[in-house]
Amino acid sequence: MTAGPSDAILARMLALHPKIIDLTLDRVWRLLAALDNPQEKLPPVVHLAGTNGKGSTQAMIRAGLEGADKRVHAYTSPHLARFHERIRLAGDLIEEDHLSAVLDECWEANDHQNITYFEITTCAALLAFARTNADYTLLEVGLGGRLDATNVIDTPELCVITPISIDHEQFLGDTLAKIAAEKAGILKRGVPCVIGPQPDEVMDVIEATAARLGVPLIAYGQQWHVYQEHGRLVFQDDTGLLDVPMPALPGAHQIQNAGAALAALRYLGFGDGACEAAMRNVTWPARMQRLRTGPLTEAAPQAELWLDGGHNAAAGQALGAHLESLPKRATHLICGMLNTKDISGYLGPLAQQAESLVAVSIPEEANTLPADKTASAARSVGLDASGANSVSEALAQIVKQDPHARVLICGSLYLAGNVLRENG
Repeated sequence: MTAGPSDAILARMLALHPKIIDLTLDRVWRLLAALDNPQEKLPPVVHLAGTNGKGSTQAMIRAGLEGADKRVHAYTSPHLARFHERIRLAGDLIEEDHLSAVLDECWEANDHQNITYFEITTCAALLAFARTNADYTLLEVGLGGRLDATNVIDTPELCVITPISIDHEQFLGDTLAKIAAEKAGILKRGVPCVIGPQPDEVMDVIEATAARLGVPLIAYGQQWHVYQEHGRLVFQDDTGLLDVPMPALPGAHQIQNAGAALAALRYLGFGDGACEAAMRNVTWPARMQRLRTGPLTEAAPQAELWLDGGHNAAAGQALGAHLESLPKRATHLICGMLNTKDISGYLGPLAQQAESLVAVSIPEEANTLPADKTASAARSVGLDASGANSVSEALAQIVKQDPHARVLICGSLYLAGNVLRENG
């Protein structure tokens, strides 16, 4: 993929702060003030936080809004193949010239002061959004919520919190209650919030925060319900019953994400047409994505290839359940993970569905878990495991033994991005 001017600017930005993650809003407020506060000039904002499912939920909301002919800004992270994926302007990925211009403007306004890569690029996204006409802005939290760089909108139209589980303990805390408090930090006084399914410990924290701020909650199991019936998705809230197609994203866990998206769309005033579009038209790469073209599929023409970027214990449970629901076929994993993740918690549910695992290190990723350690962790949960130097080498090992295998490439969004780049 050809590098553009924005790549050089982004590389420069990485050197502005020694830590990749350093949660505070002080630097963000300073830069936004220097940019004349673009966060105050956005179309109505839907702000999303959560541990799992916030990207899929945002993608469904966007598909629904666009199905109703609305122009939608969307901010997500991390990107998979190119940084441009993080910033969608009125429906289209930001173009190279526009991205370079707003990054340069942020660089100049920051004046070489201390700021993290995520903070300055979030400011660039807000600047681009403020200058482009649209009907809605969808902002996905990068990490946590309370001190995340996206948490600068005084009065969003709506907040959404998807399921919360243990992840990023070194930044958010080592208990569900502590992590929930950070996620609930996106709640704003009087602004309604859609809540996905949560453990009781998490709901206690969210409800206490909501009561303190006067936040009306639109919560799963209370104000809305969702379930599958006869191959259709049934959703019910105070407005009534909704019968729509199952979401285009595979996996039973997407039913809950779909419910949160539908609850958001209904709150925003959209009807059946937008809700159907949210289910039919949603796309979201590297979430149980079937790979059907490209060099990897050409190298294994009889195999069934899947790609997923989930990387925590809850994601492992969802993937395991989805693999169990698929037609029976010998399943093998190609796995690469970061060294900050609970690899045993992630692989445990997958070990019940897979016959073997080939471990890889994530290319060009400083925090990759070495392949031999991934393989060792896989053996500890009962998987027959070996290592390979690359995904293509791992795939060749698997299909040499079983040309008709189902192969799931998994463990990290960074690995998924590498696969998508190499696979075209």
